[in-house]
Amino acid sequence: MNNRTIGTACCGPTRRTVLGAIGFAALLPLARPGSARAQPNPLIATDLEVVTITDTSVIVTWTTVTPDPTGRLTPVDADAEVRLVPSDSASAPVPMHADPQPTPFHYAEIDGLEPGRTYRFEAWSNGVRAIPTLSLTTLSPGTPETTGEFTTLVPPPGRQLHTLALANDVHYGEEVSGLIVDNLPPGVRQDVPPYPEVMLAALLDDVRRPDRGAEHLLIAGDLTSEASQRDSRAVRAKLDAWGTLGSDYFVVRGNHDRPHVGPDYASCQPAPADHYDCWADAFLPRQQLIEHEFGGLRLLGLDTSELDGSGGTIDRPQFDVLAERLRADPDRPTLVFGHHPVTIESGLTNLAGPGFVLNCRDSAELQALYDRSPGVFLHHSGHTHRNRRTRPDTACAVEFLEVAAVKEYPGGYSLLRLYEGGYMLNFYKTRTDAARRWSATTRSEYFGLLPDYTLGTTADRNHVVLRDFSGLG
Repeated sequence: MNNRTIGTACCGPTRRTVLGAIGFAALLPLARPGSARAQPNPLIATDLEVVTITDTSVIVTWTTVTPDPTGRLTPVDADAEVRLVPSDSASAPVPMHADPQPTPFHYAEIDGLEPGRTYRFEAWSNGVRAIPTLSLTTLSPGTPETTGEFTTLVPPPGRQLHTLALANDVHYGEEVSGLIVDNLPPGVRQDVPPYPEVMLAALLDDVRRPDRGAEHLLIAGDLTSEASQRDSRAVRAKLDAWGTLGSDYFVVRGNHDRPHVGPDYASCQPAPADHYDCWADAFLPRQQLIEHEFGGLRLLGLDTSELDGSGGTIDRPQFDVLAERLRADPDRPTLVFGHHPVTIESGLTNLAGPGFVLNCRDSAELQALYDRSPGVFLHHSGHTHRNRRTRPDTACAVEFLEVAAVKEYPGGYSLLRLYEGGYMLNFYKTRTDAARRWSATTRSEYFGLLPDYTLGTTADRNHVVLRDFSGLG
C-alpha cells in the first residue's frame, strides 16, 4: 500500500486529492474530545483494543505511556491485569490474567471462555484502567472498547478439520513505513533490526505455536519491497527455514513483487518490455496460477500483478487455466487468494480508489466464474493493509476478505479454522516483544489515523460462516 505505489497507479487518486486528504486528516485529532491526557494519573493506559474474539478466548491489547518533561507521550513499563466476569453476573469483574513483567506494550490472552456468552471486562496497568484511543474504530457506539463487553463466537457444528493462516504484505527490504507520495505523510523508520524482518519472524513464530496450530500459511503478495534479487532470495530463505514451498506455505505475487527495469535487476530473468523478474527467480513465474489440494480442500493462488503500476489484472492464459479448474470440479470446497481485492465496494472504500484493486473487467469475469462454482467460499486478498469484508457484486456466496499487513500496525494475520459445518475466522496480532513494539510505533502513521483505516471492525476481524464441509478429510 505504501512506498510510492499509490502515486504511480494509473487510475487512483490524484496527488492533490491524496495530499488534501492527508492535510484534512491531520486536523481530525484536534477536533476529537476526550483525550487520554485527561486522565489524572501520570501513567496513561491507552490504545485499548479487543483484537481477537474466538469461541473460547479473547485477546486484549493496550499501551502504557507517560508525558516526558516536554509533554510528549513516551512508552513506560507497567504491569498488566485483565478482569472478567459474565455479563449476567452481579459480581464485579475478577482478575483472569496478570502479567507482572513490566512492559509498555500489553498483550493479554484469556482462554477457557464459554461459546456464545457475553462478558464484561476491564484492563488495568499499575492501578490505571486502560481506555481506547481517539479512533473511530474503537470509539464507535457498541464496540467492546466503549461498552466494556464482548460476546464469544459460536463455532460451526461438527469436528474441527483444518487450520490455515492467511497473511500478506511483508515488504521485505522496505526501510520507511507509512509513505504514500513524495515522502508524505511522515513515515516511520526503524533501522536495526529492519522491521520487515522483525514482523516476518514474528509471523512465522506465531502461526506454528500450539495455541495457533496453522497447518499451512498462505501469503497473498508483497513479500518484498521492490523485488530486488537480494530481498527475494532473503525472504525465500526465511520461509524455507520455516517450511516447504508448495506444501507448508504458498505465495502469490503482489504489485511490489512485479518485474522491474534498470541495471540493478539486469542479472535476473528477462520479462516483457525490458523488465527483469528477480521475484520469479526466487519463487514463481509471472501470471501463473498455483494449485494445491489436501483433505479435499482446493487452494488456488492468483498472480494479479501488472507489469507496471499498483492496480490488479489477470492475464488471459491464467484466467483460462482458472476457469478450466473450476469448471472441472465446481462444487469442490475452494479457497482462492491473490494480492488485489476484487469488489466494487473495496474499490470505493480503500484509500487509493478504484484503480488500486482488480480492474473492472477481470473482477466481473472472476465473480461470474464464482457464480458457476458454488464450491468457492473465500477469496483472500491483501494490498490495502486493512481488515475488511466486502460484498460481492453478484449473487455468488463467496466471502471477499482483506487481511491487514504483516509489516505494520496492526501487524498480524488471520486464522481460518475449518469445521464440518463451516469456518471461524479470527485476526491475530503477532506477539513477540519486538513485533508488539513496532506495531505500537506504527500506529502513528497517517498522522495517527492508521487504526481508523486498517484495524477493521470487530466483525471484520472475527466471524463465523456456516457451510457444508462434511466431505473434507
